[in-house]
Amino acid sequence: MSPDGSPIRVAVVDDQALLRAGFGLVIGSQPDMEVVVEASDGAQALRALDAYAVDVVLMDIRMAGMDGLEATARLTAAPRRTGSSPKVIILTTFDLDEYVLTAIKAGASGFLLKDAPPEEMLGAIRTVHAGDAVIAPSSTKRLLAHLAHVLPDEQKADPAVLGTLTDREREVLVLMARGRSNTEIATDLVVAEATVKTHVGRVLAKVGARDRVQAVVLAYETGLITPGS
Repeated sequence: MSPDGSPIRVAVVDDQALLRAGFGLVIGSQPDMEVVVEASDGAQALRALDAYAVDVVLMDIRMAGMDGLEATARLTAAPRRTGSSPKVIILTTFDLDEYVLTAIKAGASGFLLKDAPPEEMLGAIRTVHAGDAVIAPSSTKRLLAHLAHVLPDEQKADPAVLGTLTDREREVLVLMARGRSNTEIATDLVVAEATVKTHVGRVLAKVGARDRVQAVVLAYETGLITPGS
């Protein structure tokens, strides 16, 4: 639910009508969320999102016309005419390696495999709506690890970008990249959760990341963490 008690307003953007219908049925079955916009491509989605206030957008990447990458970049660049700035969750499959990183950099708050279990999709919507990024689900961790294997050299980042982090902040970033929540990180480091939140905030500020997703992608791009480490 939103802070005012109203349902989470969701937009589903996918060029496959059957998938839109399926997502809509699952989301509509929840008392704390509702689908208020459906669109078959990015351009249609942007027009609709200028007319309807939305909290979270499920955005496919590959669509005819304007794809999900361009739509995400435009959507997150500035508030819509409704005054809202919805969070974007990218819908993807393993064969979209380079596109996922581009989407995250364009402003997406996370990504979800299209064949993820319904409860994982619903959890991702709630997580993003609450202001966090979708990092914890196992599919996300697997996909990040996969991306690290195929990341082109030109998309890798200079490790020097992490140079201003303290040893503890680097440790926190590694744990974030492993999909650990603030509560889990606090347990691992034997510190208060409030202390972890402070460290996370400093990590994001120092590396110039908008949220946990961007910070974790940067951890892979710089080689701070590698699959299996």
